[in-house]
Amino acid sequence: MNTYNQNKLHKRLRRLTGEAIADFNMIEEGDRIMVCLSGGKDSYTLLDILINLKISAPVNFDLIAVNLDQKQPGFPEHVLPEYLNSLGIEYKIVQENTYGIVKDKIPDGKTTCSLCSRLRRGILYRTATELGATKIALGHHRDDILETLFLNMFYGGKLKAMPPKLMNDSGEHIIIRPLAYCKEKDIAKYAEIKQFPIIPCNLCGSQPNLQRQVIKEMLNEWDKKYPGRIETMFRATQNITLSHLCDTNLFDFKEIKKGDLAVNGGDIAFDREDIKPNVGFDRSDLEDQDLILWKEVK
Repeated sequence: MNTYNQNKLHKRLRRLTGEAIADFNMIEEGDRIMVCLSGGKDSYTLLDILINLKISAPVNFDLIAVNLDQKQPGFPEHVLPEYLNSLGIEYKIVQENTYGIVKDKIPDGKTTCSLCSRLRRGILYRTATELGATKIALGHHRDDILETLFLNMFYGGKLKAMPPKLMNDSGEHIIIRPLAYCKEKDIAKYAEIKQFPIIPCNLCGSQPNLQRQVIKEMLNEWDKKYPGRIETMFRATQNITLSHLCDTNLFDFKEIKKGDLAVNGGDIAFDREDIKPNVGFDRSDLEDQDLILWKEVK
């Protein structure tokens, strides 16, 4: 990739991250953001973009990178401290033998992701409290959100995805996903250009036939065959009409009476001409403009 395209990719990731931060009010004046760094391409990109945005952001905030060393055999403990020291950023390495717990509790051949995620989440919440972090930033991107949507539909019978901003169950922590508008393939290209010292997850990465991998392959196939479909699906998560779904807890269908005004277009919403063809529009491909990080500082 030439220098022009590299700069364009960097600007696109910056802009989309800034848009997500603004749309969901992810970062506010005085925030102390705990950036969870796994050693993968997504979290490296998240930290890199946030460091870059911090320079010109309209609000003051601090960053602290946190890595959870799960004591996986062969884990290169020196890689992240060396990288973070080279950045001159505040960081903390938390050491917990979650690998040993997972291997002890989960039989061979069974997926470890669920237990590993719960253990990791609890440790990160505790660490955020100890560090006085006001927000916890995770490196999930647009593709992760769509994969979670289809996972919940296909395997859980729920219309639910992964929100860009979330309060945890205890109400003590706000989780943010600043890369929510960014494509995984853009992040992969960026990580390659920046030559981040990637650390693979040997605990779960070699497990075959995971449900998420099946969904990922399906979406990748759609993206190849039908350019623009992924963008359209993601826009659908931002354009929800409750009156045209089936959840009686979210919309009062019982109170619809003859003579009432049509709600959200009524039956007109089903006319074929109202369903616009997929033209492959993707706002991340717009011409790069001067970045406006937060749309308005209140």
